[in-house]
Amino acid sequence: MKAIGVIALKEIQEGLRNRWVFAATLLLAGLSLSLTLLGSAPTGHVGAAALDVVIVSLSSLTIFLLPLIALLISHDAIVGEMERGTMILLLSYPIARTHVILGKFVGHVTILSFATLVGYGVSALALVISGTAVSSQSWAAFVTMLGTSVLLGAVFVALGYAASSLVRQRGTAAGIAVGIWLLLVLVFDMALLGLLVVDQGRLISASVLNVLLFFNPTDLYRLSNLTGTNVSQFAGMAGLAGTVQPSFGGLLAGMAAWVALPLGLAIAVFARREL
Repeated sequence: MKAIGVIALKEIQEGLRNRWVFAATLLLAGLSLSLTLLGSAPTGHVGAAALDVVIVSLSSLTIFLLPLIALLISHDAIVGEMERGTMILLLSYPIARTHVILGKFVGHVTILSFATLVGYGVSALALVISGTAVSSQSWAAFVTMLGTSVLLGAVFVALGYAASSLVRQRGTAAGIAVGIWLLLVLVFDMALLGLLVVDQGRLISASVLNVLLFFNPTDLYRLSNLTGTNVSQFAGMAGLAGTVQPSFGGLLAGMAAWVALPLGLAIAVFARREL
């Protein structure tokens, strides 16, 4: 455990030197504050929007932005150090390869967690300062959104590690990372929507749809935030909420599996890889 902590601290320090932490936090804070202050414009009110609307806006932002940030900081975590020759130096110390992967993973997830909590916390602070009345249910939904956002970031960090462990060049890893983002964030849902329109409910029943949604972690994230709380009515997800059978715990378990499987793949491949 000490080795994992040392490597995690190394990744955090490198993130600070490269200004990854500052850049990601500033980006998330700026966008979340903009959504908070402008979110009530369609309703005719000036100032911070209700927290329910903020949660919907931030959830949509998270699906597009956080996976991209996670892949950017993780896609070269292994192959990048191998190209620079620093991986050989690191493994010259009495550190297991599994500890290297886990330490890097903890460090990168910590960076993402800090950026997410601080960046999105600006929205909550803006609501408090503005004096907007917020119910306890909305605060609970906001905390849930923060936690699942960190979990979604961990999923794409793990996917970035899997890509980084399988290739020999950083450029290839970057290309795979872009492909992963396009597939899971854009292509999958568009393809599924087209399939549902063509099928018209003949073959794809509600139970089959439930299974298909588990093939995309962004859908699990979306459902855990927009159908498991009182904000679904604002997100256009109320109809789907009535057909989704997995519980909130089941959705979280699905996202946890999306973390464990690619991270396990990265550990297994890296353990057998020649430097």
